[in-house]
Amino acid sequence: MGSASSTLLTEEDYTQIHTETGFTEPQIRRLYQRFSHLDKRSKGYLTQQDMMLIPELAVNPLGSQIIEAFFTDESDPSQSLGEVNFRQFVRTLARFRKNSSTHPHEMCTINKKIEFIFRVYDKDKDGMISKTDLTQVLSAMVGMNIPQEHVHSIVKRTMKEADEDKDNFISLEEFKKN
Repeated sequence: MGSASSTLLTEEDYTQIHTETGFTEPQIRRLYQRFSHLDKRSKGYLTQQDMMLIPELAVNPLGSQIIEAFFTDESDPSQSLGEVNFRQFVRTLARFRKNSSTHPHEMCTINKKIEFIFRVYDKDKDGMISKTDLTQVLSAMVGMNIPQEHVHSIVKRTMKEADEDKDNFISLEEFKKN
């Protein structure tokens, strides 16, 4: 029934998290219960192994990349975090929310969603999507259903269309345009 840490959020925490993410208090409470359930040892943070206990991520071919994106340092995307606290967990999840037309929130913008997806594709966390990054992600997505030569053809065509400055990388700005 959740860990002891599930009672540690104050009303001020709820207000701050709502301001940061746009989630309502009942949504924050549910997310905290889920977080606490995943935090089986009541550490107050999650590791990548904890996140793999989420069935939807465990079976998703991009699950490991999505989890890695949760553990990317927002202030320095080239750095990985070893753990994610509840606030970091909720801020990342906020990018998946549908943005409300009546109460729009900056965490739910299409721009934030694109930046998150870019981090999923940027496997080596160098701030660019290389042919290798793209090949790895596409291969994970299609598995053995498509021959590797077709994957390489898709990568070549994608790079040709998206790499506007022809430096053999797709930058975040190029990714946003395409």
